[in-house]
Amino acid sequence: MLKQYGEASFVERKSRFISYAMPVTTEEEAIEFLNTIRKKHYDATHNCYAYILGENAEIQRSSDDGEPSGTAGVPILEILRKEGLTNTIVVVTRYFGGILLGAGGLIRAYAEGAKLAVSAAGAIEVKAFSFFVIKIDYSYLGKIQHEAMKKEYIILDTSYTDTVQITFLIPPESKDTLIDDINNWTNGNVLIEHLKDDMVKVDLDTGRPI
Repeated sequence: MLKQYGEASFVERKSRFISYAMPVTTEEEAIEFLNTIRKKHYDATHNCYAYILGENAEIQRSSDDGEPSGTAGVPILEILRKEGLTNTIVVVTRYFGGILLGAGGLIRAYAEGAKLAVSAAGAIEVKAFSFFVIKIDYSYLGKIQHEAMKKEYIILDTSYTDTVQITFLIPPESKDTLIDDINNWTNGNVLIEHLKDDMVKVDLDTGRPI
């Protein structure tokens, strides 16, 4: 899914393309967003679009909005499929510049518009994680932070009282490895608690939860 709203534009042989990507959860939201773009660009030559909805991409729609059949909506839809995106709509607006692009040129231009908008919006995915909290003496803090960074364990939170409490976020399959590592790094002088397993949104650009 998309992280946020994204917008991009470019010019191809004097035609101006403006593309928009938006996370949505229902067909009503998708149509509402489409109508907003249509109203904004009421004087555009074309407002072509595609959207995919549903956890398993059950709903897929696209429109060439007057462009030759298969040269606009389908290329946009294919970019969404290629990126593995759902609950997403992309609208690509075209202001005709007087030079015909041909079928191949249109397909490339609308696909490029979709890619640029998706890139501007950023992508996230929902992944399973395990939450662990440990309590350690201050003398172990530096080593834990250093070693955890090398292992790429995610430290979600650190609080300081009479002891240090660190909350880790890790893939479920790394549970046993984390416990073994923490015990080794502290010579067993640690309290470890498994808080929960949960689904977490992850920024695909950074690999970190958001």
